[in-house]
Amino acid sequence: MRRRIALKDRGRYRPFKTFCCSRTFFGQQDGQASVESAVLLPIFMLLLAMLLQPVCLLYTRSVMESAAAEGLRVLTTAQSSESSTHAACERYVLRRLDWIPKLPLFHVGGSADWAIELEGGQTENHARISISGHVRQLPLMNAVLSSWIAHDDRGLVLSVEVQREVRPQWLEGDYASWQKVWA
Repeated sequence: MRRRIALKDRGRYRPFKTFCCSRTFFGQQDGQASVESAVLLPIFMLLLAMLLQPVCLLYTRSVMESAAAEGLRVLTTAQSSESSTHAACERYVLRRLDWIPKLPLFHVGGSADWAIELEGGQTENHARISISGHVRQLPLMNAVLSSWIAHDDRGLVLSVEVQREVRPQWLEGDYASWQKVWA
């Protein structure tokens, strides 16, 4: 106990400080934390920016998959003619795709850039919806993402395809006859 007090009295025992100051600490200048933060802060920001692009791509892709699945449901249960059903289904999918922010990091080109392909419908046993659009990549992720994801002059090409068997083979009758049974 006495020895501690003696070190304290000589000026060698001081609490650790994290900010830069001109006082000495065991013969060294304070300010090490400032230097560490000056080195680590840019590295941390670079890592954060590198994680931002995959998160935005996953969000865009999940909204596209959800819109395609909901559009497939609309396509298979519609009662009107096939041409008006396809047009209504395409408008429905475009409304769902409006959940994607209109930023180049999420989607480039607005509503005109979406390519929506519809096949099948209520009268067929199989239906398919395909959606594709473009995303602009960040400069840091350009080489990495360009090697894994298809790209063209507008940016990365994100595409989603949802296909389902609408009516099983064993099911007899059509949709209208089933509605009459349950009505």
